[in-house]
Amino acid sequence: MANTSDIKNGLTIELNGKLFQVVYFQHVKPGKGAAFVRTKLKNLENGKVIENTFPSGAKINEIRIERRPYQFLYKDDLGFHFMHLETYEQIALNQYLIDNYDLLKEGQEVEIVFHADNETPLTCELPPFVEMEVTYTEPGLKGDTANSALKPATIETDATIMVPLFINTGDKIKVDTRSRAYSERVR
Repeated sequence: MANTSDIKNGLTIELNGKLFQVVYFQHVKPGKGAAFVRTKLKNLENGKVIENTFPSGAKINEIRIERRPYQFLYKDDLGFHFMHLETYEQIALNQYLIDNYDLLKEGQEVEIVFHADNETPLTCELPPFVEMEVTYTEPGLKGDTANSALKPATIETDATIMVPLFINTGDKIKVDTRSRAYSERVR
């Protein structure tokens, strides 16, 4: 058992019989009254984010998790298929366990988080940045850069992200998988 002083981003806890991951936390010490911890928790079953407040010193049930390296193989009717990089064991995951699943491309390495006690997969985490090729985007107009204007672009996994006007079809770009934002052009 842990208490509220152990709360940090990424911590997995059990609350009301469900598993949650801490997305955001803030220790608050008001001028009057007891201290408390304000949190945003992501439900690992359905991906919804809720807010919860813990009184200072409250006991929380911390869950032991393991991160394992996997490689994305392919997608079919059963879900997304991954292969463990050391044991070559294959598993299939539903898309709701994968944030930004449309940024996955074949052969990409990911980390799958498992509940250490019962060996069930909880989430699949993509690397922070991935390199993608732009398969289609409208050409930018020359001189149309009075502000940092963006335009939609389709990348090789058929996902659509917003890119600057100077990006053209065929360019390789780096995409932030956490925010789905354009990061930079790759040479």
